[in-house]
Amino acid sequence: MVFIADSLNRVKPSPTIAVSTKAAELKAAGRDVIGLGAGEPDFDTPDNIKEVAIQAIRDGKTKYTAVDGTPELKKAICEKFRRDNSLNYEPNQITVNSGAKQTIYNALVATLNPGDEVIIPTPYWVSYPDMVILAGGTPVFAEATMADNFKLKPEVLAAAITDKTKWVILNSPSNPSGAAYSAAEMKGLTDVLLKYPHVWVMVDDIYEHIVYDGFEFVTPAQVEPKLYDRTLTINGVAKAYAMTGWRIGFAGGPVPLINAIRKVQSQSTSNPCSISQAAAVEALLGTQHFLKERAGVFKGRRDMVVEMLNEIEGINCPTPEGAFYVYPSITGLIGKKTPDGKVIETDLDFCTYILEAEGVAAVHGEAFGLSPHFRVSYATSDEALSEACKRIKRACEALS
Repeated sequence: MVFIADSLNRVKPSPTIAVSTKAAELKAAGRDVIGLGAGEPDFDTPDNIKEVAIQAIRDGKTKYTAVDGTPELKKAICEKFRRDNSLNYEPNQITVNSGAKQTIYNALVATLNPGDEVIIPTPYWVSYPDMVILAGGTPVFAEATMADNFKLKPEVLAAAITDKTKWVILNSPSNPSGAAYSAAEMKGLTDVLLKYPHVWVMVDDIYEHIVYDGFEFVTPAQVEPKLYDRTLTINGVAKAYAMTGWRIGFAGGPVPLINAIRKVQSQSTSNPCSISQAAAVEALLGTQHFLKERAGVFKGRRDMVVEMLNEIEGINCPTPEGAFYVYPSITGLIGKKTPDGKVIETDLDFCTYILEAEGVAAVHGEAFGLSPHFRVSYATSDEALSEACKRIKRACEALS
């Protein structure tokens, strides 16, 4: 008999991974499926980064490293924060982990006690609430609707804060909406947080370099230096440098918090992959020219997908500032019937319908805490995206 922890019974498997798995299964069974669920760039890791990793293997850099990162990588991360974010950290303020997801999880495990609350704006990345639950905390949701461009309003943030609030998690640009906070919008939130010194700020900046139309990225401790001592600024190499499988995330923050995160990691995974750490040094300190080039490619895809989806009656697709997702509303399709008589009552019904009818795999909005929407990842080829949008249109036109 297997005894499962009660906390695990409150946690859902990742819906985004489930969609990708389902699409792969259908493809293996011979179905023509276009997967729009993946949260990773379709670009390859740049060659200069690969070569450094290969050389690291040849040089025998295959042993354990310090639990939370090599001195070389911590130094590179400090330089990255200075260069890109005007944030000054010393190496003892840096943690390196097996992906930004582990950074977030470690920080929650290191800080949450039963009854502690974590404010999570909706729509949210699917893993935030479940990681809070696993760490013993309570997620509290603060809605950021499409009418507000999927951005948390200061008054909504203030209303969500209680004496039990430990963290607020901010993700800009956002997964799933692509919404990103301008300096003025971020200042509105930091002004609220200044009034509540017991609330810490966890910042997920993983899509920092994927922004469009001249948007200038900012992070909270940069906008409001008074929050520096209670902010954990999290980033990584996965999205910008197309290194999702290398599993390197990192953060800068106060020394006591970084020490606590190190303690958690010392009793879980220990150090991140030594080869990946060597590659991450090159990613952060090597040439950065391709970042704008790749963002330009993503922008073209964004524009095409937004235009094509907005041509479909019943779908309303806002134009995001960053990341590589759109989060269209399907309010106009709720209540309609499929050709076989099934009623589209939820966004899950809609995503099931377009997968079964047209072989398009997308993630339903309920998974991200805000319905009725669905998320499309445009981190795939123009051809696949164009065909997928045509299929979605055909499926919608078949509704009655």
